[in-house]
Amino acid sequence: MALERWFRRKRPTRSDEDNSPAGLWLKCEGCSAQIYRKDLEENLYVCTECGYHYRMPVEARVAMLADEGTFERWSGEIRAGDPLGFVDTEPYPERLARSIDKQKRPDAILTGGATLAGTPVALAVMDFFFAGGSMGSVVGEEIARAAERAAAEGRALISVAASGGARMQEGALSLMQMAKTTVALEALSNARLPFISVLTDPTTGGVTASFATLGDLIIAEPQALICFAGPRVIQQTIKQDLPPGFQRAEFLLQKGMLDDVVSRTALKAKLAFYLNILLSGAQPRSEEARALTV
Repeated sequence: MALERWFRRKRPTRSDEDNSPAGLWLKCEGCSAQIYRKDLEENLYVCTECGYHYRMPVEARVAMLADEGTFERWSGEIRAGDPLGFVDTEPYPERLARSIDKQKRPDAILTGGATLAGTPVALAVMDFFFAGGSMGSVVGEEIARAAERAAAEGRALISVAASGGARMQEGALSLMQMAKTTVALEALSNARLPFISVLTDPTTGGVTASFATLGDLIIAEPQALICFAGPRVIQQTIKQDLPPGFQRAEFLLQKGMLDDVVSRTALKAKLAFYLNILLSGAQPRSEEARALTV
């Protein structure tokens, strides 16, 4: 029996696959080139061959935008309930617990204060890898709190949206977050502080229909999917053929729904440039931000 166990092939685990030679490479979804995974991560999850933008982990996104050592986390104290006792293929609390365990955060949002090229900002970054970035009561509350705290502390707000829309397991409470986040942005407006919204792939549903498209400036990453309803739903509703790519960032820029489409590798410098313009009458420009925009 011992000899049989010795020759029996060990079944590979996920961690084995991630550390294997095969796990070190991936095939680009944009150009099919073979990419070394570490090169992709160092290039901000953008293909070095064709510029295809992969979905980016929240921590890497914050590290990209915030000046080193300046990020102070605000979110993480609120937990979602189960007011409906919702059960589909499994109870909602079990589904939520699995996402929490996987992503190591209580919900699909990370907010905090930082400086961006020397300018004080508040960041609200959505996590698509947590339940599809769906906006439930916690996500809406955290975004509202971040907007109100940014206004109180004299900071601009930068949100990074990545979401499949409202979280159906919370029913009407999830839909109410659209109104909550919208109203919270008034605090920034009253304080004459800018709100810049960055839309990444995908930004859909109730997030698109609320705070994500209310920015003083609305910026998207290349080829990001941005819509309220999917193309098949729209086509079946209006009974018309739709142009290719009509829900992608470049098409929406042509139609005036976006202010800019910016590659991730240039995003921080572009945000610094826009913040300098928007804050020029509110506070002195930082030296670091001026250097980035030259």
